[in-house]
Amino acid sequence: MNLYPLKLTAVAKSAIWGGQRLRRDWSKQSDLPVIAETWELTVREKENNVIENGAFHGEKLADVLKNWGKSALGTRAEGKRFPLLVKFIDAADRLSVQVHPDDEFAAAAEHDLGKTEMWYIVEADEGAEILMGLVPGATAKDFAKATAAGDPEPVLRHVKVQKGDCFFIPAGMPHAIGKGILVAEIQQNCDLTYRVFDYNRRDKDGHLRELHIEKALQVTRPFTQAEVDAIRYARGRGDADLLAACPYFTVRRAVIDGEHTDTATNESFVSLLFLSGDGFVEADGCRVPFAKGESIFLPAGMGDYHIVGKGEVLISTL
Repeated sequence: MNLYPLKLTAVAKSAIWGGQRLRRDWSKQSDLPVIAETWELTVREKENNVIENGAFHGEKLADVLKNWGKSALGTRAEGKRFPLLVKFIDAADRLSVQVHPDDEFAAAAEHDLGKTEMWYIVEADEGAEILMGLVPGATAKDFAKATAAGDPEPVLRHVKVQKGDCFFIPAGMPHAIGKGILVAEIQQNCDLTYRVFDYNRRDKDGHLRELHIEKALQVTRPFTQAEVDAIRYARGRGDADLLAACPYFTVRRAVIDGEHTDTATNESFVSLLFLSGDGFVEADGCRVPFAKGESIFLPAGMGDYHIVGKGEVLISTL
Protein backbone atom coordinates (compact mmCIF):
# COMPACT_ATOMS: atom_id res chain seq x y z
CA MET A 1 0.00 0.00 0.00
CA ASN A 2 3.09 2.29 0.04
CA LEU A 3 2.36 3.62 3.52
CA TYR A 4 4.41 6.61 4.63
CA PRO A 5 4.01 9.67 6.90
CA LEU A 6 1.87 12.33 5.22
CA LYS A 7 2.49 16.04 5.79
CA LEU A 8 -0.81 17.90 5.52
CA THR A 9 -1.81 21.33 4.23
CA ALA A 10 -4.28 23.01 6.58
CA VAL A 11 -7.76 24.18 5.60
CA ALA A 12 -8.28 27.80 6.71
CA LYS A 13 -11.61 29.08 8.02
CA SER A 14 -12.81 32.63 8.68
CA ALA A 15 -15.11 33.95 11.41
CA ILE A 16 -15.89 37.36 12.87
CA TRP A 17 -13.84 36.59 15.98
CA GLY A 18 -10.71 35.44 14.09
CA GLY A 19 -7.43 37.30 13.81
CA GLN A 20 -3.99 37.38 12.20
CA ARG A 21 -1.97 35.30 14.67
CA LEU A 22 -2.01 32.12 12.60
CA ARG A 23 -0.88 33.96 9.49
CA ARG A 24 1.63 36.20 11.27
CA ASP A 25 3.24 33.78 13.73
CA TRP A 26 2.39 30.32 12.43
CA SER A 27 2.99 30.62 8.66
CA LYS A 28 -0.58 29.75 7.72
CA GLN A 29 -1.49 30.78 4.18
CA SER A 30 -4.93 31.94 3.07
CA ASP A 31 -6.67 34.58 0.98
CA LEU A 32 -9.17 35.07 3.81
CA PRO A 33 -9.04 38.50 5.50
CA VAL A 34 -8.80 36.84 8.92
CA ILE A 35 -7.96 33.24 9.83
CA ALA A 36 -10.13 32.07 12.69
CA GLU A 37 -9.25 28.38 12.42
CA THR A 38 -6.95 26.06 10.53
CA TRP A 39 -8.15 22.49 10.23
CA GLU A 40 -4.95 20.50 10.52
CA LEU A 41 -6.50 17.05 10.18
CA THR A 42 -9.81 16.97 8.36
CA VAL A 43 -11.54 14.42 6.17
CA ARG A 44 -14.96 15.81 5.31
CA GLU A 45 -17.15 16.38 2.28
CA LYS A 46 -16.11 20.02 1.86
CA GLU A 47 -12.94 20.28 3.98
CA ASN A 48 -10.02 18.04 3.10
CA ASN A 49 -6.31 18.29 3.76
CA VAL A 50 -4.02 18.10 0.74
CA ILE A 51 -0.80 16.10 1.02
CA GLU A 52 2.47 18.04 0.71
CA ASN A 53 5.04 15.28 0.37
CA GLY A 54 5.97 12.04 -1.32
CA ALA A 55 4.20 9.95 -3.93
CA PHE A 56 0.78 11.42 -3.08
CA HIS A 57 1.86 15.07 -3.22
CA GLY A 58 -1.09 17.26 -4.24
CA GLU A 59 -3.73 14.60 -3.55
CA LYS A 60 -6.52 14.86 -0.99
CA LEU A 61 -6.05 12.90 2.21
CA ALA A 62 -9.58 11.51 1.80
CA ASP A 63 -8.70 9.99 -1.59
CA VAL A 64 -5.48 8.43 -0.36
CA LEU A 65 -7.23 6.90 2.67
CA LYS A 66 -9.91 5.49 0.39
CA ASN A 67 -7.22 3.81 -1.71
CA TRP A 68 -5.33 2.55 1.32
CA GLY A 69 -8.48 1.07 2.84
CA LYS A 70 -9.96 1.02 6.33
CA SER A 71 -6.89 -0.67 7.81
CA ALA A 72 -5.05 2.67 7.48
CA LEU A 73 -7.43 4.12 10.09
CA GLY A 74 -7.04 1.21 12.49
CA THR A 75 -9.24 -1.34 14.15
CA ARG A 76 -10.65 1.21 16.60
CA ALA A 77 -12.18 3.28 13.79
CA GLU A 78 -15.93 2.74 13.66
CA GLY A 79 -18.59 3.82 11.20
CA LYS A 80 -18.15 5.33 7.77
CA ARG A 81 -16.95 8.78 8.86
CA PHE A 82 -13.35 9.68 9.60
CA PRO A 83 -13.39 9.94 13.40
CA LEU A 84 -11.31 13.02 14.35
CA LEU A 85 -10.95 16.70 13.56
CA VAL A 86 -7.80 18.53 14.71
CA LYS A 87 -7.63 22.34 14.63
CA PHE A 88 -5.88 25.50 15.64
CA ILE A 89 -8.29 28.22 16.81
CA ASP A 90 -7.23 31.88 17.01
CA ALA A 91 -9.67 33.76 19.24
CA ALA A 92 -8.75 37.37 18.56
CA ASP A 93 -12.16 38.12 20.03
CA ARG A 94 -14.34 35.96 22.27
CA LEU A 95 -16.30 33.14 20.69
CA SER A 96 -20.01 32.69 21.19
CA VAL A 97 -21.38 30.79 24.18
CA GLN A 98 -22.29 27.42 22.74
CA VAL A 99 -22.93 23.77 23.48
CA HIS A 100 -22.65 20.57 21.47
CA PRO A 101 -25.02 17.58 21.55
CA ASP A 102 -23.99 14.03 22.35
CA ASP A 103 -24.13 11.22 19.80
CA GLU A 104 -27.65 10.13 20.71
CA PHE A 105 -29.23 13.58 20.37
CA ALA A 106 -27.22 14.45 17.27
CA ALA A 107 -28.25 11.24 15.53
CA ALA A 108 -31.94 11.78 16.29
CA ALA A 109 -32.13 15.53 15.65
CA GLU A 110 -29.44 16.15 13.04
CA HIS A 111 -28.45 12.78 11.53
CA ASP A 112 -24.95 13.68 12.68
CA LEU A 113 -22.37 12.80 15.32
CA GLY A 114 -22.09 14.48 18.69
CA LYS A 115 -19.08 16.52 19.67
CA THR A 116 -16.79 16.01 22.61
CA GLU A 117 -13.58 18.03 22.44
CA MET A 118 -10.31 18.87 24.18
CA TRP A 119 -8.52 22.23 24.26
CA TYR A 120 -4.79 22.67 24.72
CA ILE A 121 -3.84 26.31 25.34
CA VAL A 122 -0.97 27.07 22.97
CA GLU A 123 -0.79 30.82 23.63
CA ALA A 124 -2.77 33.14 25.91
CA ASP A 125 -2.69 36.86 26.58
CA GLU A 126 -2.36 37.90 30.20
CA GLY A 127 -5.73 37.67 31.96
CA ALA A 128 -7.35 35.60 29.19
CA GLU A 129 -10.15 33.29 30.23
CA ILE A 130 -12.56 30.67 28.99
CA LEU A 131 -16.13 29.89 29.96
CA MET A 132 -16.54 26.25 30.85
CA GLY A 133 -19.58 24.60 32.40
CA LEU A 134 -22.08 25.86 34.93
CA VAL A 135 -21.11 27.42 38.24
CA PRO A 136 -21.42 24.99 41.19
CA GLY A 137 -25.02 24.55 42.18
CA ALA A 138 -26.44 25.93 38.94
CA THR A 139 -28.86 23.75 36.97
CA ALA A 140 -29.86 23.54 33.32
CA LYS A 141 -32.99 25.50 34.32
CA ASP A 142 -30.81 28.29 35.73
CA PHE A 143 -28.90 28.34 32.45
CA ALA A 144 -32.19 28.54 30.53
CA LYS A 145 -33.41 31.39 32.74
CA ALA A 146 -30.19 33.39 32.34
CA THR A 147 -30.26 32.81 28.59
CA ALA A 148 -33.85 34.03 28.39
CA ALA A 149 -32.81 37.16 30.31
CA GLY A 150 -30.24 37.87 27.60
CA ASP A 151 -26.92 36.87 29.19
CA PRO A 152 -25.98 33.34 30.31
CA GLU A 153 -22.50 34.34 31.53
CA PRO A 154 -23.43 34.79 35.22
CA VAL A 155 -24.20 31.06 35.54
CA LEU A 156 -21.07 29.96 33.66
CA ARG A 157 -17.66 29.24 35.19
CA HIS A 158 -14.97 31.78 34.27
CA VAL A 159 -11.55 30.11 34.19
CA LYS A 160 -8.28 32.02 33.76
CA VAL A 161 -5.92 30.26 31.36
CA GLN A 162 -2.25 30.26 30.49
CA LYS A 163 -0.02 28.50 28.02
CA GLY A 164 0.11 24.75 28.62
CA ASP A 165 -3.31 24.41 30.28
CA CYS A 166 -5.59 21.68 29.01
CA PHE A 167 -9.39 21.45 29.24
CA PHE A 168 -11.81 18.66 28.38
CA ILE A 169 -15.27 19.67 27.12
CA PRO A 170 -17.78 16.80 27.02
CA ALA A 171 -20.90 17.06 24.90
CA GLY A 172 -23.60 18.90 26.83
CA MET A 173 -21.26 21.34 28.59
CA PRO A 174 -21.77 25.03 27.63
CA HIS A 175 -18.51 26.78 26.87
CA ALA A 176 -16.73 29.63 25.08
CA ILE A 177 -13.13 30.50 24.25
CA GLY A 178 -12.24 33.98 25.41
CA LYS A 179 -10.36 36.76 23.66
CA GLY A 180 -6.60 36.49 23.17
CA ILE A 181 -6.20 32.71 23.16
CA LEU A 182 -4.72 30.29 20.63
CA VAL A 183 -6.08 26.79 21.09
CA ALA A 184 -5.19 23.40 19.67
CA GLU A 185 -8.44 21.46 19.58
CA ILE A 186 -8.93 17.71 19.18
CA GLN A 187 -12.55 16.70 18.72
CA GLN A 188 -15.00 14.28 17.21
CA ASN A 189 -15.37 14.87 13.50
CA CYS A 190 -18.46 17.05 13.77
CA ASP A 191 -19.06 20.73 13.00
CA LEU A 192 -22.41 20.84 14.82
CA THR A 193 -22.72 23.79 17.22
CA TYR A 194 -25.72 25.16 19.10
CA ARG A 195 -25.02 28.85 19.61
CA VAL A 196 -26.63 30.31 22.75
CA PHE A 197 -25.29 33.84 23.05
CA ASP A 198 -23.15 35.90 20.69
CA TYR A 199 -22.83 39.28 22.46
CA ASN A 200 -25.25 40.78 19.91
CA ARG A 201 -22.51 40.86 17.27
CA ARG A 202 -23.34 41.30 13.62
CA ASP A 203 -21.75 39.67 10.59
CA LYS A 204 -20.20 41.52 7.65
CA ASP A 205 -23.69 42.08 6.21
CA GLY A 206 -24.99 43.59 9.44
CA HIS A 207 -27.03 40.56 10.46
CA LEU A 208 -27.13 39.00 13.92
CA ARG A 209 -25.74 35.47 13.82
CA GLU A 210 -28.23 32.64 14.17
CA LEU A 211 -28.87 31.25 17.64
CA HIS A 212 -30.01 27.71 18.45
CA ILE A 213 -31.28 28.23 21.97
CA GLU A 214 -34.07 25.63 22.05
CA LYS A 215 -31.81 22.76 21.04
CA ALA A 216 -28.97 24.04 23.21
CA LEU A 217 -31.17 23.99 26.28
CA GLN A 218 -32.29 20.45 25.50
CA VAL A 219 -28.72 19.13 25.58
CA THR A 220 -27.18 21.27 28.35
CA ARG A 221 -26.45 19.60 31.66
CA PRO A 222 -24.32 20.32 34.73
CA PHE A 223 -21.14 18.32 35.28
CA THR A 224 -19.12 17.68 38.40
CA GLN A 225 -15.36 17.53 37.97
CA ALA A 226 -15.53 13.82 38.79
CA GLU A 227 -18.00 13.29 35.94
CA VAL A 228 -15.78 15.19 33.51
CA ASP A 229 -12.72 13.20 34.56
CA ALA A 230 -14.62 9.92 34.26
CA ILE A 231 -15.25 10.68 30.58
CA ARG A 232 -11.84 12.25 29.97
CA TYR A 233 -9.96 9.24 31.37
CA ALA A 234 -12.47 6.50 30.51
CA ARG A 235 -9.57 4.36 29.24
CA GLY A 236 -7.48 5.01 32.33
CA ARG A 237 -5.13 7.65 33.65
CA GLY A 238 -1.46 7.67 32.81
CA ASP A 239 1.43 10.00 33.45
CA ALA A 240 1.23 13.79 33.29
CA ASP A 241 1.76 13.77 29.52
CA LEU A 242 -1.57 11.98 28.97
CA LEU A 243 -4.05 14.78 28.31
CA ALA A 244 -7.11 12.64 27.53
CA ALA A 245 -8.03 9.00 27.04
CA CYS A 246 -11.75 9.26 26.35
CA PRO A 247 -13.99 6.97 24.26
CA TYR A 248 -13.33 9.10 21.14
CA PHE A 249 -9.61 9.93 21.24
CA THR A 250 -6.40 9.69 23.22
CA VAL A 251 -4.04 12.67 23.30
CA ARG A 252 -0.52 12.86 24.64
CA ARG A 253 1.88 15.77 24.82
CA ALA A 254 5.54 15.09 24.17
CA VAL A 255 8.51 17.41 24.54
CA ILE A 256 11.22 16.40 22.08
CA ASP A 257 14.86 17.03 22.91
CA GLY A 258 16.78 14.57 20.81
CA GLU A 259 14.61 11.60 19.87
CA HIS A 260 11.15 10.34 20.79
CA THR A 261 10.10 6.87 19.67
CA ASP A 262 6.54 5.59 19.55
CA THR A 263 4.45 3.13 17.54
CA ALA A 264 1.65 3.45 15.01
CA THR A 265 -0.16 0.22 15.85
CA ASN A 266 -2.87 -1.59 13.91
CA GLU A 267 -5.41 -0.10 16.34
CA SER A 268 -5.15 3.53 15.22
CA PHE A 269 -3.59 6.10 12.95
CA VAL A 270 -1.44 8.79 14.59
CA SER A 271 -1.90 12.56 14.26
CA LEU A 272 1.16 14.67 15.07
CA LEU A 273 0.51 18.39 15.64
CA PHE A 274 3.72 20.32 16.24
CA LEU A 275 3.44 23.30 18.59
CA SER A 276 7.08 24.37 18.43
CA GLY A 277 10.52 23.39 17.21
CA ASP A 278 11.80 21.60 14.14
CA GLY A 279 13.31 18.30 13.12
CA PHE A 280 12.03 15.27 11.26
CA VAL A 281 9.74 12.27 11.62
CA GLU A 282 11.11 8.96 10.39
CA ALA A 283 9.11 5.78 9.79
CA ASP A 284 9.76 2.73 7.63
CA GLY A 285 12.77 4.39 6.03
CA CYS A 286 10.92 7.59 5.11
CA ARG A 287 12.06 10.88 6.67
CA VAL A 288 9.68 13.87 6.76
CA PRO A 289 10.78 17.25 8.16
CA PHE A 290 8.55 19.14 10.60
CA ALA A 291 8.34 22.73 11.80
CA LYS A 292 6.18 24.70 14.22
CA GLY A 293 2.48 24.50 13.34
CA GLU A 294 2.74 21.55 10.96
CA SER A 295 0.59 18.42 10.95
CA ILE A 296 1.72 14.92 9.99
CA PHE A 297 -0.51 11.86 9.61
CA LEU A 298 0.82 8.34 10.15
CA PRO A 299 -1.45 5.52 8.95
CA ALA A 300 -2.23 2.67 11.31
CA GLY A 301 0.14 -0.26 11.19
CA MET A 302 3.28 1.66 10.21
CA GLY A 303 5.04 0.41 13.31
CA ASP A 304 7.74 2.33 15.13
CA TYR A 305 8.28 5.97 14.26
CA HIS A 306 10.88 8.41 15.52
CA ILE A 307 10.57 12.15 16.09
CA VAL A 308 14.05 13.65 16.00
CA GLY A 309 14.84 17.26 16.87
CA LYS A 310 13.49 19.74 19.41
CA GLY A 311 9.97 20.88 20.05
CA GLU A 312 6.56 20.15 21.50
CA VAL A 313 3.98 17.91 19.85
CA LEU A 314 0.44 16.71 20.50
CA ILE A 315 0.06 13.03 19.60
CA SER A 316 -3.55 12.00 18.95
CA THR A 317 -4.88 8.50 18.33
CA LEU A 318 -8.23 6.73 18.59
